[in-house]
Amino acid sequence: MPFKPNYNQQRSERNRAKEQKKQEKLQKREEESARRKATQDGDAPQDGDAPPPDDATEPS
Repeated sequence: MPFKPNYNQQRSERNRAKEQKKQEKLQKREEESARRKATQDGDAPQDGDAPPPDDATEPS
């Protein structure tokens, strides 16, 4: 072995990779959440556009 191992450097490298992976996962979750919210807002009927519910009609 030409150099003795630098355990602190190895540990900091692992921690850096772990933190980067965590940030990427968080960003992906936020993007998916925003996309879901946008589609829900677009699919929801606007006030006055929705037909009245069946329970609101008079019984025959």
